[in-house]
Amino acid sequence: MKRVLNKLREAFISVLPVTVIVLLLCATPLVSLSGTEIAVFCVSAVFLVLGIGLFNIGADLAMTPMGEHIGSGLTKSKKITVLLVVCFLMGVLITVAEPDLSVLAGQVKDVMNSTVLIITVGIGVGAFLLIAVVKIITRKDLSMMLMFFYMVLFMLCALCALPAFDKSSFLSLIFDSGGVTTGPITVPFIMALGVGIATTIGGKNSSENSFGLVALCSIGPILAVATLSLTANGSPQMGTPDYTVQSELGNFGHILLDTCREVVVALALIVLFFAILQRFVLKLPKKKIIHIIIGIVYTFVGLVVFLTAVKVGFMPIGLELGKQLAGNEIALVVFGLVIGMVVVLAEPAIHVLNRQVEEVTGGGVTKRAMLIALCVGVGLAIALSMIRIIFGFSVLYYLIPGYLISLGLSFFVPKLYTAIAFDSGGVASGPLTSSFILPLAIGACSVIADGEILSLAFGVVAMVAMIPLISIQTLGFKAIMSAKARQRITIKRILAADDEQIINFAWENKNAK
Repeated sequence: MKRVLNKLREAFISVLPVTVIVLLLCATPLVSLSGTEIAVFCVSAVFLVLGIGLFNIGADLAMTPMGEHIGSGLTKSKKITVLLVVCFLMGVLITVAEPDLSVLAGQVKDVMNSTVLIITVGIGVGAFLLIAVVKIITRKDLSMMLMFFYMVLFMLCALCALPAFDKSSFLSLIFDSGGVTTGPITVPFIMALGVGIATTIGGKNSSENSFGLVALCSIGPILAVATLSLTANGSPQMGTPDYTVQSELGNFGHILLDTCREVVVALALIVLFFAILQRFVLKLPKKKIIHIIIGIVYTFVGLVVFLTAVKVGFMPIGLELGKQLAGNEIALVVFGLVIGMVVVLAEPAIHVLNRQVEEVTGGGVTKRAMLIALCVGVGLAIALSMIRIIFGFSVLYYLIPGYLISLGLSFFVPKLYTAIAFDSGGVASGPLTSSFILPLAIGACSVIADGEILSLAFGVVAMVAMIPLISIQTLGFKAIMSAKARQRITIKRILAADDEQIINFAWENKNAK
């Protein structure tokens, strides 16, 4: 009960800023929401707190231990082939079951076969999870791998933009797919899997090697959707969604059942793999298994409550806020900046990431420093996305220089910061971003540039995934510069001292010992 209360308190602190900012905005002439809409939003915020709190307990008790035990158990067994096959299959099946991927596929079903899209994206994640595990085992440099795969990615995007293919309207969707498919179920498990493998293998760079799995797994879906876009027929068109608070309340029972089914399928695949490995490889004691079962129940309840609250209360409110703020462009950009700085706090997987970072780095990278870097980064990402909607230019004007800066910084900061930064991008663009910020962008785009929703409103998730790469690596660069500055000051003091002072200092130290 103490753990539950602590997690609920953390979740309350995370969700409160988002709720307060939206309510304060409703008190201004910029936005006018009905009493029903405000009431549903407030009730949804309460359930959001409950969902995040329960999910975080479940991640502690089940998702993280299962990932670590599978990674360390298969690595200790020396069955590397089995490890790679299991990682590929889990990557495919867990991704296919991600609720966010089904939403993405449904929105482009008129130009892409939904089933083909889901399976292809799942194969992309599975293949890159396998590559990420090979990276840990062989201790390959993450920066060089990211550089290579992003070069391939931008080559594919260049093909999409060529007149021969004329698929430039897909570009925003292509990059959004990387953030959407690393959802709340896959992220804790994949990160823990990396920690388990890296810790078992050991070595002086085990902390650095434990990160980077989410970063690489985010590239797979982007490459998959880019490849599919080249073969798609026609030019994609997306109308403005018509969901409202009233319509979602009317479909509440249907939404709740669908959410339960999606979460059950996603969790069942992980549990099935774990059960098979427990029977033949892991053989964990009964007490640990009981803890994991309890954690799975917490995870299920927490995710169902969280996702239902988001679908019923946050999606329609985000859409309506976007429509109403579109009339005042300055207010739209400022709101994007402010809401972006606080919405990342309410992403359930962010707290799992920050805790693992602090543990693995031994406090070298604190949760507070991570949160500040992520908040600033996501706030800027959403503000820049609103500016793009207003002026109507391609998302590549942001993404190409942004990724060049990110990859360039990777050569000047410790490798650990690079791995953490690229993981943070996938984690920051979680379900709340795709279910509140994306509808906000769609609502604004429907007023400012109706008919260009797919090319302009989409892309905000990709921006949220990219900006933290720069902000967190900048944090690492600042740490290096501070250390070098302190070193220079120390050397200057030593050189400025005369020989007699140095001899006296050494003599006093010797006597003290």
